[in-house]
Amino acid sequence: MLFLAVCFVFFSRSISSGAEITGPEVSMQNNEIYVTTGLSLDEKHLQELRNGITKEFHFYIDLFRVWKMWPDEFVLSKSFTTILKSDPVKIEYIATSRDENTLVKKRFKSFQSMIQWALSISNLKLANIRDMEPGTYFVRVSAESKIRKLPPVIGYFMIFLPENEFKITKDSSFITIGPGK
Repeated sequence: MLFLAVCFVFFSRSISSGAEITGPEVSMQNNEIYVTTGLSLDEKHLQELRNGITKEFHFYIDLFRVWKMWPDEFVLSKSFTTILKSDPVKIEYIATSRDENTLVKKRFKSFQSMIQWALSISNLKLANIRDMEPGTYFVRVSAESKIRKLPPVIGYFMIFLPENEFKITKDSSFITIGPGK
């Protein structure tokens, strides 16, 4: 019985997050699909950041094709990792963003400007529609916050400990490409 209570406490903590994905908004311009989205954190996560706790966020932006009789088809994906650090003594904020090709590290004097820059994705070029088959598609945005890394030995003995503070997903509305557009 005690084991079940401990498991419930650990798992409910990772499920009950106040973080939300904003958007995703999908637009098509000049035969390109663009995605605008972001992550809004609850006050608990923001306060932890202000107090100097480093946070690591992973974003996944996936394009799926809708099929009527089959599961949705994965088409392509883009991923980003963002690490946020704050120094309450120096009143300095550091954000590092990494995607498949680029690593960007920025320093901020304002906490709010760091959050705005690090947790917003604006007009990301996702795909060229000329390379895609006609059909109905949607974009799925997933965001997760990793818990600070535990020593590997602890993970072997306590396999029920969650690895994420939260993991949330949100789908866009459908877009039609090709005939019938």
